Amino acid sequence: MTQTFGATSTTDDVLGTVSLQGRRVLVTGVSAGLGIETARALAARGAHVIGTARDLAKAGKATAVVRQAAQDSGGGFEVVELDLADLASVRACADALNARGDAFDLIVANAGVMATPLGYTKDGFETQFGTNHLGHFVLVNRIAGLLRDGARLVNLASSGHRFADVDLDDPDFRTTEYAPFVAYGRSKTANILFAVAFDRRHRARGVRATAVHPGGIMTELARHMPAGQIEAMVAQINEQAAAEGHPPFQFKTVPQGAATSVWAGVVADADAVGAHYCENCHVSHIVPDDQPLGLINEGVRAYALDPDRAEALWRKSEEMVGETF
Repeated sequence: MTQTFGATSTTDDVLGTVSLQGRRVLVTGVSAGLGIETARALAARGAHVIGTARDLAKAGKATAVVRQAAQDSGGGFEVVELDLADLASVRACADALNARGDAFDLIVANAGVMATPLGYTKDGFETQFGTNHLGHFVLVNRIAGLLRDGARLVNLASSGHRFADVDLDDPDFRTTEYAPFVAYGRSKTANILFAVAFDRRHRARGVRATAVHPGGIMTELARHMPAGQIEAMVAQINEQAAAEGHPPFQFKTVPQGAATSVWAGVVADADAVGAHYCENCHVSHIVPDDQPLGLINEGVRAYALDPDRAEALWRKSEEMVGETF
């Protein structure tokens, strides 16, 4: 009988006694938060995990627990350099992985930034769209040939996708007034649409892609937000919760936040999660764009899973990065 998991399930609850011996996994963003826990949980089951980080020194210190878990389980762990905000770095990382030629069973596109001030990547893209979406778009597509038949891609998205659909006419806010969470919403919608389009291209050989919302967790992701903003947002959420008769919002722990990533990547049925959006360790339901959807409620906006929108974003992304995949 399949066990049911939920919002409070942890990575260890989800993975249990699963053995990942002989499996190879790539996890982006292992210098803090969810990336460390995702890598630890997988390495603790015997997987060989390759983590990526922009700052190798920081990642080296932060991932001692992952190295220990790998040592104890007979798995493996290493860190490679990757700056998702610099396509030269992305391409160099992909080239190095391709040169090694080692196949992957799972890619967890975990790294990202949130609510940054208006800024641009080294290639001139708006920071959040360029880092969260375009960096992963180039990396994953360049190493797609390393994915074994039956492998999976898990894109870290967010309920923040509800803040905004992608804007294919002005993705870099050249003419649109910049708002940090609108930009974040665009990038997280892009993460979901990328999974939809990637899944369509690779499912014939059993490679499936999905997007997951980890939940609200206190990590370094919030470092760009002004003091007091998180508290104000939680107060607003709790006001809505009280009005709807729900209990107050509670942050997840990091192991709870990373649980949906490992569930979707290892435990869930591939056909069930492919081209879908998951949260709280299950596939979420679609909420039409014209229906209300509060921040405390589960659900994914229809525009984020629209296959035509996904194809349009794919073409725009290729145009922006100057590569065809």
